[in-house]
Amino acid sequence: MIPAAFEYVAPTSVQEAIALLQQHGDEAKVLAGGHSLLPIMKFRLAQPKLVVDIGRIPGLDGIARSGDTITIGALATHDAVERSGLLREHCPLLPETASVIGDMQVRNRGTIGGSLAHADPAADYPGAVLALDAEIVARGPGGTRTIPARDFFVEMLTTALQPAELITEVRVPVIGKGTGTAYVKHAHPASGYAVVGVAVVLEAGGGTCRRCAIGINGVAGKAYRATAVERALAGRALDEKTVAAAAAHAADGVDVQGDLYASSDFRAHLASVYTKRAVLLAASRAG
Repeated sequence: MIPAAFEYVAPTSVQEAIALLQQHGDEAKVLAGGHSLLPIMKFRLAQPKLVVDIGRIPGLDGIARSGDTITIGALATHDAVERSGLLREHCPLLPETASVIGDMQVRNRGTIGGSLAHADPAADYPGAVLALDAEIVARGPGGTRTIPARDFFVEMLTTALQPAELITEVRVPVIGKGTGTAYVKHAHPASGYAVVGVAVVLEAGGGTCRRCAIGINGVAGKAYRATAVERALAGRALDEKTVAAAAAHAADGVDVQGDLYASSDFRAHLASVYTKRAVLLAASRAG
């Protein structure tokens, strides 16, 4: 389909973009990589009168380390995240996650900030940033603020971003020795989106789980932390039987979604299976 008519503007600074969003309100939409916005415009599920293309704003695509934190610019593409030597060495969960997003064309254009702002429950990054306890930095008319990932995803396609706010960067911790990470997913065969995706950050010692953080996407209306699994693993041996018993709680306390591809029961089963796989993989890497 062809989208409804719209005006297009490409600001050259964050301040200019914010001013445009503030001026036009709900009639404006932000364009970053375009892989979320353009399809829904073509289906006319969104009909903005103004498209604000932030893709030409300089300085929003860098990846840099400062102390124990790595800062990723909102316009960093999935491909840039996947190929970053800094992230591969010090926060490998994000490159692994980026490597299974869509296809090569999507990874070359889609951005980490755009994906997080869209907050599709089947997107891959949300589970990863939750497991990493990442921080999302947003700038708006009131200035700059930092939003913990655990507070960022409100409900389906809804975030804690305020009107006229833009994500400018994502901050993730440097992963220390003795900590393993993993992201595994069951991808929808047509779209590549996660029917179930599980991200794990696990600190181990002597075959025992010292600390574990698990983010799950694709299962509920928003990505969430599998706290029941985290509690079940804390201080326990990381053998297959123990991990399987803990992973059985992967969908506890959430409203599991069902669709034509996967019923809610099947999706809950997949959540347990893939949580077990992700935890065991992270544990094997923690050494």
